[in-house]
Amino acid sequence: MYAKLINQSHFDAIIIGGGACGLMCAVQAGFLGKRTLILEKNDKVGAKILISGGGRCNYTNLYASAQQFISENEHFVKSAFAQWTVDDTISFFETYGIAGKEKTLGQLFPTSDKARDVVKVFTELCHDLEQQMQLSADVKQVEQTDSGFKVTFENEGQTIELKTPKVVIAAGGLPIQKMGATDFGLRVARQFGLKIINTAPALVPLTITGKDQPWYEQLSGNSIFCRVWNDRASFDENILFTHWGLSGPAILQISSYWRPGEFIFIDLLPDKDIAELIQQERQLNGKRMLLNFLTQFYTRKFAEALSSRLPVDKNLASLSKADLEAIQELIHNFKVKPAGDKGYDKAEVMRGGVSTDELYSKTLEAKKVPGLYFGGECVDVTGWLGGYNFQWAWASGFVIAQNI
Repeated sequence: MYAKLINQSHFDAIIIGGGACGLMCAVQAGFLGKRTLILEKNDKVGAKILISGGGRCNYTNLYASAQQFISENEHFVKSAFAQWTVDDTISFFETYGIAGKEKTLGQLFPTSDKARDVVKVFTELCHDLEQQMQLSADVKQVEQTDSGFKVTFENEGQTIELKTPKVVIAAGGLPIQKMGATDFGLRVARQFGLKIINTAPALVPLTITGKDQPWYEQLSGNSIFCRVWNDRASFDENILFTHWGLSGPAILQISSYWRPGEFIFIDLLPDKDIAELIQQERQLNGKRMLLNFLTQFYTRKFAEALSSRLPVDKNLASLSKADLEAIQELIHNFKVKPAGDKGYDKAEVMRGGVSTDELYSKTLEAKKVPGLYFGGECVDVTGWLGGYNFQWAWASGFVIAQNI
């Protein structure tokens, strides 16, 4: 509570946002003997950490590098990742009792499978290092003063003003509103004249409407390992059919590279050649129906759904050259034009944000506003699905802590 805040003027920095970036920043600052205050809008810190990975928290990725991040400046994250590596993340959590286990594609989860264990590390360290937290703090304004900044926030009907030499904006992005997400970080950036890269939901399910929607609806719940791509990126992971369109890891990944009005393409049988497989089966059993042949690779429900697009009622021997070409095209080059996405409340992260041109890559301080720092999701740095965004949050929190 606010009553516990003492000697207000002696905070080295006020950190706005008690998520992954803000918590790491406070802890790392504490290790350096600096005193910080976290202002968190929710009634607990780490709200998005707690729901990440279905409550299990995929807290980093073994393969994280600049290559898995989307930004107007693809090199921007390299400095932060050189200062705080994946090994640093692993070592940090191991030091405080969290061993990691790899699931798929380098994704690291706590062996306990409990996201709350990750949050507990930070809350206990903040307590031990005497870093303060003010929960239910709705920050209204950040203003420059002769000696730094004045931060105004509301708490339980009170309006409180605090002065500080440094301010860290770690307020996250626009997903997920029910978790307290706001555009606060972007508003502060605009207030100080910083450029914003257009924002949009990322790592988000895609919707299908119109005449194709019933076809997707009938397949709701079917999951298939695929290759999904456009002219910007390609991912080999599962897709999930839903009553409103497409989801699953591969779709979430490609959504970050998709723009409204564009197509995406799906190889429903990656690393195999369906026409070649049909020719081989023909020689063994030409009387086999195409429908039964396809059930080797897909659920019967999915194979039957292809009846509206393929001659599944024909046997393999009777398939014409045109039939084979149609099968080849559909299976290996399935074309989808999403109507849109499910928006910020279903998105894992926000794409875009405070332009990296406005920040020093080595410190994450705003070039135009000395003492003002931006980290985590509100910056134009968006990682792939699978722990990459947490690695950016930890790294940016660490970097800022060294410089406040």
